[in-house]
Amino acid sequence: MKKQKKNKFILGVTGGIGTGKSTVARLFKTRSCELIDADKLAHQSLCRGGTVYKKIVSFFGPGILKKDKNIDRQKLAGIVFLHKPALEKLNSIMHPALKKEIFRRISNSRKRIIILDAALIIEAGLRRKLDKLVVVTAKRGQQLKRSGRKLAINNRQARLRMKSQISQDEKSRFADFIIDNSGSINKTRKQVLAIRRALVRQSSQGFSK
Repeated sequence: MKKQKKNKFILGVTGGIGTGKSTVARLFKTRSCELIDADKLAHQSLCRGGTVYKKIVSFFGPGILKKDKNIDRQKLAGIVFLHKPALEKLNSIMHPALKKEIFRRISNSRKRIIILDAALIIEAGLRRKLDKLVVVTAKRGQQLKRSGRKLAINNRQARLRMKSQISQDEKSRFADFIIDNSGSINKTRKQVLAIRRALVRQSSQGFSK
């Protein structure tokens, strides 16, 4: 994979399930930025006719399909988060295709600044492709509550997904900036603004005020 041209500034935003990383990524976005949502791209690739659809159905079998022949993501999640080898296989199918699409979009973007919202930036080996990385954290109880509300899963299912990801402490070791998203949206917004100001000072290619 070719390294991206340095006339673009790529800011990664990552965090564990239920930390609110996508909310933080949206707070960073301005008119000069393009926001790439890796979760949405992954969901699109799973749809019937998507880039990884055939490979996943071939490996996991037709039992993961809904009546309309689209992949039932909840059913697939119920398999892979209970069996580590199955999750590793899924990732080995998903990650190459997802990274290819992410960097295609970055290359084609006319924006100077790219915000990459992705849960598995570190796990998928994307960190070295970024200029800066923001890691979003939250208290465990909030993670469970938020993920349950957003994904319609119970605490046990949420814990299994959290367990499949590297810990918040480990993610934080890769971070240029850490945002604690345990408080109010206003507190989070203040942290985002502080990081934006730091990026303006640090990089001539970075964020405009």
